[in-house]
Amino acid sequence: MKFSIVGIFKRSITIEIENEKPYNLDVPYTVLVNGEAVKTSKLNVTTVNGLLPGTEYEIAVEQDGVTEKTVFTTLEETFLLDVRAYGAVGDGKTNDTAKLQAAITTCPAGGTVHFTKGIYYSGPLFLKSNITLWFDKNAVILGDTDRSHYPVLPGMVKAEDDFDKEFSMASWEGNPLDSFASLITGIGVKNVDIIGEGLIDGNAPNSDWWVDVRTKRTAWRPRTIFLNNCSNIRIQQLSIQNSPSWTVHPYYSDDIKFIDMDVYNPDNSPNTDGFDAESCKNLEIIGTRISVGDDCIALKSGKIYMGTTHYKRSENIVIRNCRLARGHGAVTVGSEVAGGVADVHIEKCLFSGTDRGLRVKTRRGRGVRSIIDNIFIDNVDMEEVKMPFTVNMFYFCDPDGHTSYVQDQELKPVDDKTPSIGSLYIRNIRCTGINAVLGCVYALPEMPAKLIHLENIKASFLPEIERNAECPIMMDNFYDMKGKSLYLRNVEKLEIKNVDICGSEDEKPDLININDVEIEGLNYA
Repeated sequence: MKFSIVGIFKRSITIEIENEKPYNLDVPYTVLVNGEAVKTSKLNVTTVNGLLPGTEYEIAVEQDGVTEKTVFTTLEETFLLDVRAYGAVGDGKTNDTAKLQAAITTCPAGGTVHFTKGIYYSGPLFLKSNITLWFDKNAVILGDTDRSHYPVLPGMVKAEDDFDKEFSMASWEGNPLDSFASLITGIGVKNVDIIGEGLIDGNAPNSDWWVDVRTKRTAWRPRTIFLNNCSNIRIQQLSIQNSPSWTVHPYYSDDIKFIDMDVYNPDNSPNTDGFDAESCKNLEIIGTRISVGDDCIALKSGKIYMGTTHYKRSENIVIRNCRLARGHGAVTVGSEVAGGVADVHIEKCLFSGTDRGLRVKTRRGRGVRSIIDNIFIDNVDMEEVKMPFTVNMFYFCDPDGHTSYVQDQELKPVDDKTPSIGSLYIRNIRCTGINAVLGCVYALPEMPAKLIHLENIKASFLPEIERNAECPIMMDNFYDMKGKSLYLRNVEKLEIKNVDICGSEDEKPDLININDVEIEGLNYA
C-alpha cells in the first residue's frame, strides 16, 4: 500500500494513500509509528498527532499483510506558549480576546501558541508571521456575538505619499468594501501553520450575523478565517462551524494548503460557502470534508474593478480526496471572476447531495480578462447530485443582473466587458441519483465556450416519480428541466467519448449552435 506525505508539521503528519478510489477505501488500513499501531482508517487522507518537534520517526501503512514505510523528521520548535499562562480563562463566557492576542503577538519566530482544552470566547485575532497555532482536541474558539467588538477593516486604503497606490484591506463579494475582521485574520503574514483537532465556532446562530444579511450594518459580515496577501499558510485538521458568512477566504494569497479539515454550516445559513479562494495562486485543498449553506468550494478573482485595477487570476489549484456535501455547488467557478480562473484540478472526490457538482457561472460585464480555462475534473463520484455539471454565462447576480445587457440571449458585440470560457475537461465521473439534468451548458452567443470534453461518464437518474422539475442555471427566460440528459448551447467544440446515460426522459442530447461535434460512444438505456 503506497502512500505519500501531504504535510509534515511540528507535532503531526498527514499522509495520503495512493489509489484510484475517490475519498476512501473499501478495506481499512493501519498506520504505525515506530512500529506501534496508532490508528486505523479507510480515508485516503489521514493525520497522525501526538508527535514531538524536531524528532525523527518511521511511519508505516499496513493493509492485508503488505507494509509500506518511510522516515521523516518533524519541524523544529523554538518556544511553546500556553494561552492560559497569558490569563486566558477558556470558560466560554469570559472574553479572552486580549489574552489570546497577546500570546500570538509575543510569540517568537518558530514558536507555537498552544490552545489547551477549553472554550475561549473571543473576537477577531490577528496572525503574525513565522509561528504555529496548535489546538488541542476540545479546544474551541467561540465567536463573540456582539458585532461592536469586531474591528472594521476598510475595503481600500490609499498610500499617503502616492494617492494612486492603494491596498485592499477587506473584500465583500468581489469588491473592496468595508468588512468586519474575521475570527482569524491574517494580513500580509507568511509561514504560519494552524494545526490540531480543535474547533473554530463562529457562533453565528447566537448572534445577528444571519439576520437581514443583504443590509450593510456598519460593515459587511466577517469570515471565520480571512487571509489577505498571505503566503505559505497551512491549516491542518481544524474544524470550523457556524460561520457568519464565507467560512475560509484566502484573498490575493499564494501557496496555501488546507489539509484534512472539517467545515460545517447549517443548510439554511446564508452565503456560508466553505472555501472561497479569490485571486490566489498555488492552492491545495486535500482530504477535507465540507457541508455548508452555499457553495462548498468557490474559486473567484473579483469583480471588474479588482479584476482590472488589481489584476490577479486564481490559478494552479488542486482539490483532491475531499467529501463535498449538501452545498449549492460542490466546486464552483465564479461568478466574481473578472481576473480569470485557470489550471484547476479536481480529483478523487466524493460529491454528495449537492445541487450541482461542477458549477461554472459568469456574465457579461466581468471583462476581457475574465477567462475561465483548463478546468479538469477527474475520477469523481457524485451521489444524488441534482445537476452534475452546469455552465452559465448569464448568471443574474449584481444590481444589473436582470437587465437586457446581461440576460439578452441574442448576439451582442464583443467588447472589453465580454468574459470567455476556454476548456473544461470532465472525465471518469460516476453519477447516481440525478434529478434535473446531467449537464447543462449555456455560453454567450458572441463568445461560445471553446471546448467541452466529456469522457468515461456513467450517469443514472432518480426514478421518475422522485424527480422534481427545476431550473439548472440561474438566468432569466430559461426553462425547468427534469430527467434531461444533456443540453449544450453556444460551444465551439464538443467532444463526447464513452458516456452512458441510464433513466433519462430523452434519448439524445440537445445541441444548439455547436460548431464542431465529435461523439464516440454516447449510449442511452
